[in-house]
Amino acid sequence: MGLTSVTRLIAFLSVCALTSAPASVLGSVFASTSTSTSSAGEVSDVDRALIESAFGASGDGDAAGQSVGSSSSSFASFSGAIQSMNPEISLILDAAAAYFDGEPMQLGGHDPNKTGFSLQQLELHMAGSVDPFFRLDANIVFALFGVEVEEVYATTLALPYGLQARGGQFLTRFGRINATHPHAWSFVDQPLVIGKFFGSEGNRGLGAELSWLSPLPWYFEVSLSANNADGECCARSFLGADDFEVRGPLDLLYTTTIKQFFPFNDSWSLSLGLSGQFGPNASGYHNRTAIFGTDVYLRYRPVDSAERSALSLQAEGLYRRRQIPDGLLDDFGIYAQLVWNITPEWEVGGRFEHVSGVSDDPLDPDWTRPRRRTSLEATFYPSHFSRLRLQGSYDEPLFASQPVYVAMFSLEVMIGAHGAHSF
Repeated sequence: MGLTSVTRLIAFLSVCALTSAPASVLGSVFASTSTSTSSAGEVSDVDRALIESAFGASGDGDAAGQSVGSSSSSFASFSGAIQSMNPEISLILDAAAAYFDGEPMQLGGHDPNKTGFSLQQLELHMAGSVDPFFRLDANIVFALFGVEVEEVYATTLALPYGLQARGGQFLTRFGRINATHPHAWSFVDQPLVIGKFFGSEGNRGLGAELSWLSPLPWYFEVSLSANNADGECCARSFLGADDFEVRGPLDLLYTTTIKQFFPFNDSWSLSLGLSGQFGPNASGYHNRTAIFGTDVYLRYRPVDSAERSALSLQAEGLYRRRQIPDGLLDDFGIYAQLVWNITPEWEVGGRFEHVSGVSDDPLDPDWTRPRRRTSLEATFYPSHFSRLRLQGSYDEPLFASQPVYVAMFSLEVMIGAHGAHSF
């Protein structure tokens, strides 16, 4: 039996035997399988792509293209069908207890917003390859009084020239934190500027997105999305809760981003981003809103650290400009957070926020002066699937009579597949 036939037989038998096994088992067996295969002789690029496709391994665009070539289309279709029967599924519980010494002024939909206990969310995440051409992701959130489809979208897997597209309902990629879920946050609550500019759930909507990963020697990606511009929860700076009929392209919300990543060495890395968002607002005919943002994420993780410690700095700045019948409204907001992962089990961090106010704001008529908030957090991770977090905040809205002191204690537990968080 030739080497090519042996390689394909190994991939076929491995898929049949392991489709019911956990993802960790699949990964370990794949590693041993590919090692033994390499030791037997040279493996062609086509056969390697077939094995990677069978195990759902992430690869570059060229490998993906080879795996769906004419010589392997039937095998790729078979492996895609097997994958669709075994999606990644996880269930994540976020709950918290909080104390406010004044009136709570939280803006996030998942924030603890009263003294006492809160169910922040129960999130069901499902994802998997549909076939060699598409992947499907869904995030369904359960609350005490309802169920919400937070995200559900399909992503292409085999477009050429570094292109990728997705369509459905999704969080836009504006900045860093907007596209993430609470289990990926370093603090219990959402930054103030996200709630004020986008809404309690961040910015999301039904639409389509196209991104392009450039062939430059460093990571450089550009994306453009078009979404519905309505929703009080998710587009409050635009059409908000208005029931507005889309009549043409100018009635949609457009988001464009540039993402760059620079690994300086094995210990230092930097991520930079620029974002812009443009769409109609609800203040009158042809009035529009523009939001511009920049974000930075600097991480230091010494490779020789016995404790596997890491230090990260994350910051975002947003500027908003709105047309209204009587003129223009301009405001801005920033947050910056420093997080120290002392060991894999312990983490501490601090965050500072500042959001300006403006007079005659139809969305926030009382927010006429700046609001500042300072928070400290300490987190304990019993394992990779649970965490306990204590957070204290000093909230100082200068338009209110007095500041508010806040204490929060949160619990997060999860079961099922747990993919790596994005950088």
